[in-house]
Amino acid sequence: MRAGPNLGTWALLGNTSSEDTTAGARPGRRALILVENLSVPFDRRVWQECTTLRDAGWDVHVICPRGEKRDTEAEAEIDEVRIHRYPLRAATGGPAGYLREYGSALWHTARLARKVGPVHVVHACNPPDLLFLAARWLRRRGARFVFDQHDLVPELYLSRFDRGEDLLYRAVCALERRTYRAADVVLATNESYRNVAIRRGGIRPEDVFVVRSAPQVDRFQPVPPEPELKRGKPHLLCYLGVMGPQDGVDYALRSLAKLRDEFGRDDWHAVFVGAGDAYDAMVELSRQLGLSDQVQFTGRIPDADLVRYLSTADVCLSPDPRNPLNDVSTMNKVLEYMAMGRPIVSFDLREARVSAGDAAVYAPANDEAEFAKLIALLLDDPERRARMGKIGQERISGQLSWRNSQESLLAAYAAACAQVGGRTIER
Repeated sequence: MRAGPNLGTWALLGNTSSEDTTAGARPGRRALILVENLSVPFDRRVWQECTTLRDAGWDVHVICPRGEKRDTEAEAEIDEVRIHRYPLRAATGGPAGYLREYGSALWHTARLARKVGPVHVVHACNPPDLLFLAARWLRRRGARFVFDQHDLVPELYLSRFDRGEDLLYRAVCALERRTYRAADVVLATNESYRNVAIRRGGIRPEDVFVVRSAPQVDRFQPVPPEPELKRGKPHLLCYLGVMGPQDGVDYALRSLAKLRDEFGRDDWHAVFVGAGDAYDAMVELSRQLGLSDQVQFTGRIPDADLVRYLSTADVCLSPDPRNPLNDVSTMNKVLEYMAMGRPIVSFDLREARVSAGDAAVYAPANDEAEFAKLIALLLDDPERRARMGKIGQERISGQLSWRNSQESLLAAYAAACAQVGGRTIER
């Protein structure tokens, strides 16, 4: 069922017609959302934003890359959201590969934006911090620019490439500054990102709105556990997420080797769900550590299979190491584990604690032996696991629910549109 309209928020958008009772939205309001690093609707955060805006009366368009196995059509209309996709080859070969990828994405985005035509709001989701370039044509025709900061790209660069504050780092900092300056409103995924937008970006506090990512609760509904997924072991450990250089899958694997070798525990099977540019390297590391018989890599799998694994898991792993990006970022996998009522082992990161609270236990940052020790502790304490799982579900249905983010998103659009008053856009 669609969420009901927020009439108070839409009053801020300038609705003055006493005859319009459909969410207070003026006919013809158009929003264009730009995404580069994932296809839509596979990008769950962006899709939730699309449907929230649609339910509030907006005509929503999205420009994004095509997926490899899903979201492959060049154009699609899904649940009244119009999606325009372009072909994109993912970067390989370090920073130079990203320059090629981003150049191609910018060209296609600008091309498709002209096809979509003028809009009231252009909403760009980073990374990269280059999409303001593609949005300039729309801004010259009256669109307001909403910057949806999914990642802190300077911190992402430092964490991913380990090259220090070199010329490319200074370049990404400059692009972030340009994006902030172009933005009328900034969406931050958490308070840490909001503070960066205010402090580093110079954005007025009233123009920065926290729109937290939240799992789709209808997608994460527990089912009866399936003991056969444990491959004959008493316990199942589960990792869900992207497997990139900064995501800590290597930390998890080394922790599992310590769990076996230093704690004498071989009473578990582990499944790693997801893909990424470090996937092959992680499979090889598992082999080198002698874990191939106990660790299973599934790649990306259908939602139904994901729910089966998470419903059966005894402990879920969030091994993101502390680095400039991870310490201040909200991890989607943590929220998804919580939605499924699973206890979590995490490294001690600032935003991990904000998200999970007592639904997780925290090893000192990057300490693989302590991470392994905490896994063993939870495996031996089913009552604590159950308490932690319940805490996580309560947090997801309460303070971390998408309902709160919906209100903040609509308030951000209200603020952006209030800056244009009642003017019309060119046709």
